[in-house]
Amino acid sequence: MDYENSKYGRKAEENFLKGYNCTQAVVLAFSDLHGMEDREAARLSSSFGGGMGRLREVCGAVSGMFLVAGMLYGYEAPKDAQGKKEHYARIQELAKAYEAENGSIVCRELLGLDQEREDPVPQERTEEYYRKRPCPKLVHLAAAILEQYIEEHPIKPS
Repeated sequence: MDYENSKYGRKAEENFLKGYNCTQAVVLAFSDLHGMEDREAARLSSSFGGGMGRLREVCGAVSGMFLVAGMLYGYEAPKDAQGKKEHYARIQELAKAYEAENGSIVCRELLGLDQEREDPVPQERTEEYYRKRPCPKLVHLAAAILEQYIEEHPIKPS
């Protein structure tokens, strides 16, 4: 797939540039598919930005991709071992695709940060912030990877 021309990638990037965190940007991009109200989706995904609350762990764009994958393909029954196995394989496939493009799924590694955790106060979104951060490109890519996955694995009606 041409990730550059991804419809959902563009939406995710636009969402990030509006001020949503990386996870919110990806989750909200897929609102037409997951059916969750934007307000609920934004709140549900709000904790995962900055590599989970600026802990700089798993990239927020990746977390967003995983959340949407769960909404579209996830299992519900607690004892559904086969569903769990299939879903975890799906998540690992998505992570592998993202990592193949970026070398990591870890926020601090993607941003080239030495420290593991940062102050919980987010940085102001200025032109300088956007020049230093690959985040708009990363949310675009995560959404594009998921878009391609959905095209290859149509969502089954519930």
